[in-house]
Amino acid sequence: MNADILLVEDNPTDAELIIRALKKNNAGSRIIHLANGAEAMTFLFGEQQSETRHLKVILLDLKMPKVDGFEVLQRIKTDPVIKHIPVIVLTSSAEDPDIKKCYQIGVSSYVVKPVDFETLNKVVMQIGVYWLMVNQPLLR
Repeated sequence: MNADILLVEDNPTDAELIIRALKKNNAGSRIIHLANGAEAMTFLFGEQQSETRHLKVILLDLKMPKVDGFEVLQRIKTDPVIKHIPVIVLTSSAEDPDIKKCYQIGVSSYVVKPVDFETLNKVVMQIGVYWLMVNQPLLR
């Protein structure tokens, strides 16, 4: 299955809300949801690696069990095959050290998840519109 968006989010409720918001304005988008950083590492660098060529954006949570988002981001940005894919950190952490670390690693954007549903919905729809419709990705 070729996907446009890879969502790496360990909270099932947040994942469901994010997917719903993405599909609302980007109905044709194909989304793969992975529940933690370990699954993301396997997907991005394992046997299914060929599917990563079609990704337009990766939405990545930071605070996850097994492998955290920092480690996933670091691995993505050091891989010559997929480092060009925009990575958007979508997390509950508004901590300055987390933000700085992500930008030092090479994140494309850092977004703090709003706590209320309506605002989260609007923010995710804006992310989808920008990264899927406005941004011009590097073609590989």
